Amino acid sequence: MTRWLVTGGAGYIGAHVANALLGTGREVTVVDDLSTGATSFVPEGARLVEGSIGDAEVLHRAFADPVDGVVHLAGFKFAGVSVARPMHTYRQNVSGTIELLDAMHAAGVHRLVFSSSAGVYGTPDVARVTEQTPPAPESPYGESKLVGEWLIADARRAAALADEPFSAVSLRYFNVIGSGEPTIRDLSPHNLVPAVFRAIREGRRPRINGDDFPTPDGTCVRDYVHVADLALAHVAAAAALEADAPLDDVYNLGSGTGTSVRELLTAIAAVAGVPDDPEIGPRRAGDPASIVADGSRAAADLGWAMRWSLEDTIASAWRAERFADDA
Repeated sequence: MTRWLVTGGAGYIGAHVANALLGTGREVTVVDDLSTGATSFVPEGARLVEGSIGDAEVLHRAFADPVDGVVHLAGFKFAGVSVARPMHTYRQNVSGTIELLDAMHAAGVHRLVFSSSAGVYGTPDVARVTEQTPPAPESPYGESKLVGEWLIADARRAAALADEPFSAVSLRYFNVIGSGEPTIRDLSPHNLVPAVFRAIREGRRPRINGDDFPTPDGTCVRDYVHVADLALAHVAAAAALEADAPLDDVYNLGSGTGTSVRELLTAIAAVAGVPDDPEIGPRRAGDPASIVADGSRAAADLGWAMRWSLEDTIASAWRAERFADDA
């Protein structure tokens, strides 16, 4: 039986990954400072080490049990806020990754699945990004994720020079929604679906920023992936590393087609049983009309698939929202 360390495993995405790993019979250690996560999100059966990955002593405790690999999700993920807090973002995402790589090397752990971001692409001049699309991040958050990929590539080269094993894969994705467990939900104050839920609960009309884009319904098209599908992709990557299967360095996890903001809000209104009457505001500066990720390479190598319909995805998120009300 193998054990995987999940950094950020008490967060919305990390807890789903930890739960999916446990579901395959693997053991799990979670490291989380609980700044955006919750102890109640940590799956039963997982060992929790509370603290920051920037703290060497915390990582020493985390690696006290033998670990076969790491899924690295911990970090500061709010792109807009990162512009106002760049040094904080780099400290969390870059310095934290350096500390983690050092601790892995010291513990003799040589498998890593890195939760990167499609934010590394910035605003490309193509509607659908592939792994060959040149990175051009436009925020400290996107930059920090790209630097994380560089650090991992450097660690791989250093291991090869020392004739030591080290295998890693980075997964890039855009917007994560839904819930695979009613007890785990997106708590972010910055993400669209929880923001719309808050508007509904407060009796406000959700807001769409611009309805005159060159898209089928005039609103922005974005990539939304279900968190449970995302978790399965991380587990598939971990399994591939365990089997020494050949993998590319980077994979996109995306729909290839996307969903418009209007479609998303219509689905939310239907599930929540409220009028589908969003407020229309002006465009935000810099918003591209459409940007989605091509997940075909991940489909071939990791079995990546979008298993949830938009309606079922929104329904799963709303169930988790209502479960929190009833708890």
